[in-house]
Amino acid sequence: MFERIEEAALRETESGLVPEGEGWFVVNVAAGRGMRSDRFGSACVFEGVDAGRFPEFGLNVRVLQPGQPNSLYHREDAQEAFLVLAGEALAIVEDQERRLRAGDLLHAPPGTAHVLVGAGDGPCAILMVGTRKRPETLLYPVSEVAGRYGASVEEETPDEDAAYAGTPPPEPGPIGLPW
Repeated sequence: MFERIEEAALRETESGLVPEGEGWFVVNVAAGRGMRSDRFGSACVFEGVDAGRFPEFGLNVRVLQPGQPNSLYHREDAQEAFLVLAGEALAIVEDQERRLRAGDLLHAPPGTAHVLVGAGDGPCAILMVGTRKRPETLLYPVSEVAGRYGASVEEETPDEDAAYAGTPPPEPGPIGLPW
């Protein structure tokens, strides 16, 4: 019924350790494939480059500085969950603000408009998990509330490239454990 699953080798890249091929693996957040953005914080993505994304769910740890959003305010057709590991964050959900602290979980059913923003006096670490849909449907609505944190588009769009036009791509590199 089940076949034995082999361990995937980890390969060192400029962005950190990535799995080569399919299989199980263990990698620390401090050494995993990371990226840094002045606008949207830092993230450890865990998934491989050549092996591709996890087929059924996305998983990353995002580190946000106070006032830094994790993305643009958006809706998508997949459910997501956000667990604050350290620090504080502000969740903007359906244009409502909710303060989150370490240990708080935000669940966003499919179609829920949301974005998270770093809050408090220092970095905030958030475990982010979401289901995967193919094809993915996104919508970036205009939000006055999210706009106060630089996290809203100026004109509604379903086009991710248009929403992020003019935003420099993240820089590769492990994020360490800055929290």
